[in-house]
Amino acid sequence: MVMRKLQLPLSQTQKVRFERAIERLQSLSSTANSDASVIVTDSIPVNHDDAFLKGHGTSEVDGELLATVCGVVERVDKLVYVRTLRARYKPEVGDIVVGRVIEVAQKRWRVELNFTQDGVLMLSSMNMPDGIQRRRTSVDELNMRNIFVEHDVVCAEVRNFQHDGSLQLQARSQKYGKLEKGQLLKVDPYLVKRSKHHFHYVESLGIDLIIGCNGFIWVGEHVEVRDPMAIDDQKDEEMISSSSTGKEQNHIPVETRQTICRIGNVIRVLSNLGFTVTLEVIIETVNLSNSKNIDIHDMLGSEFHVVVAENEAERRRTKRKK
Repeated sequence: MVMRKLQLPLSQTQKVRFERAIERLQSLSSTANSDASVIVTDSIPVNHDDAFLKGHGTSEVDGELLATVCGVVERVDKLVYVRTLRARYKPEVGDIVVGRVIEVAQKRWRVELNFTQDGVLMLSSMNMPDGIQRRRTSVDELNMRNIFVEHDVVCAEVRNFQHDGSLQLQARSQKYGKLEKGQLLKVDPYLVKRSKHHFHYVESLGIDLIIGCNGFIWVGEHVEVRDPMAIDDQKDEEMISSSSTGKEQNHIPVETRQTICRIGNVIRVLSNLGFTVTLEVIIETVNLSNSKNIDIHDMLGSEFHVVVAENEAERRRTKRKK
């Protein structure tokens, strides 16, 4: 974890509190892992009696393992590598990503992914609205704009890398596709850790949260993912009721919009402070803002940033004791 200098006006009291919280966080970090942060040529402690694998950002010189980049030392089983900070997104096959459509081309959509190149979502790699697995026809190609248009926010999975270095995406499941009724946020990719689950349904709040590996995070109203067969069975019933309930279906309750904004501001605060963005931390920070009776408009102010830093220091201290 790397703390950032807070670019907000702080009173003398807030400044003292913030610096004290940062010192506690740094103390906990250094105690838990003495070689957490390294710069170029720093020595990385390893046990030479046990076999280990040199990963990215490391080099062995005269029997000593040295860092070749600035970042945080990570250890996965026997693999030792340095995770660079504030770098652009480095994709891996299978990553869940969130992006924005920037072009509708022939049989493909180009998607901006916070990467050096745009992602490519082929029509053949897209789950069709009818849910039927079939060959794509010329009619499907003509109707591509009925699926995605420019500026649409979409969720997909990294399929592979093309020869020119761009990413090939796929969205072959109902859980992927167009994202609506929410807001898109952007954080530095290093603040998002790869995990087994990047799709989250916060049932207590009725909110869907998709934490993309590329640093794009989606916060929106919960949408039920239904089986295509069930959709076909209910099609006639929906057509009958669509005329009377269409406006209601497009309406987002005020409480839901406020919750989306509150979660969005929490993510902005965590990003400003340089804290890792996880579901656990997001929910705890949302509950903190509610318990302190902090208005949504005041969450981006100096006081809440200081409160979040103090809470994070206490959370890590308590977690370490357990």
